Formats: sequence, C-alpha cells, structure tokens
Amino acid sequence: MGMLELFLIAVGLSMDAFAVSVCKGLSVRKAEFKHSLCVGLYFGGFQALMPLIGYLLGTQFESFIVSIDHWIAFILLGFIGGNMIREAMSKDEEQLDDSFSVKTMITLAIATSIDALAMGVTFAFLRVNIVYAVLFIGVITFVLSAIGLKVGNVFGAKYKSKAELMGGIVLILMGAKILLEHLGILG
Repeated sequence: MGMLELFLIAVGLSMDAFAVSVCKGLSVRKAEFKHSLCVGLYFGGFQALMPLIGYLLGTQFESFIVSIDHWIAFILLGFIGGNMIREAMSKDEEQLDDSFSVKTMITLAIATSIDALAMGVTFAFLRVNIVYAVLFIGVITFVLSAIGLKVGNVFGAKYKSKAELMGGIVLILMGAKILLEHLGILG
C-alpha cells in the first residue's frame, strides 16, 4: 500500500471524527486551543489505537482467510463507506453537547473509531506496516479534528455532511481498487 493510498484511507477514516469535531465547535461559544488539543488527542489517539487492535486480531486469523482477504477488504471498506454516506444523507439532527469531559470524549472517540478497527483487520490481510499506518492515521485525525472544531465554531454545520460523504466515497473507492488489483483487472 502506497503513501497516497494510506493518506486517502487516513482522511476517509478521520471524517467521522472531523464531523463530530465540527459539532463540538458548534457547541462552544469560543473555540480555544485547549478544545482543539482535546478533540485532536482523543480522536487521533483512538483512530490510531483501533486499527492496531484490529490488526492484531486480523493477524490471528490470517492463515484461515488469506485466499479471500481482498474480498474482506472490499466488503469492509464498502460497508464503512456506505455507512458514512448514509449518515451524511440522513436528515436526523445530532444533539450538540458542549462537554469535553473524559466520559463524553471517550464515548465519542470510540464511536468515531469503530470503522478504524475494521480497517486494522484489513491492514493485517494487506500486510501493511502497522506502526507507520497507525501513526499516520493518528496524526491526520488529530490535525483534521482540531481543524474541524475551529470550522464548526466559525462556519457552523455547513461542511459536516459533505465531509462524511467524501470520506465514505473515498473508502468505497479504495475497497474497489483493492479488489480490482487482486482480481488482476488493475495493474
């Protein structure tokens, strides 16, 4: 997996965290540096931790499913991307919560990083350098979450659904690319 592919996956995975950060930005009167640092650390940390856990789980089962790993990657990325697109298209309004408590942030960080757990399983099948990948994903998510908080505070909810939609599309396209490469359709 190349640098561009990993970057696109990192951005795609971080879109849920970005969207929640935008909502957090909407909920605070004035976005301060400590708020940006808080969302960046929680979301970036969990986005790095979850693929590592998924990778460790995936390596345990690798020998059983190596012949269908490309299908698993395609299905997982398609599912994750489809969910993100569905959420982006949903008319349901999310409740704004201005709390930055440990309980609130851990709950949000876990909720926004479940898809990264599945991606970690995929990384195990693709034999990705996991240390590099999780650090990269964590840093990208940290930066985008901190930016999302400020965007939400300044511009409002205008970009939340667009971010989720783009993230979903990127993940689906990456899944299709992996499948097509393994089937020999793409070189």
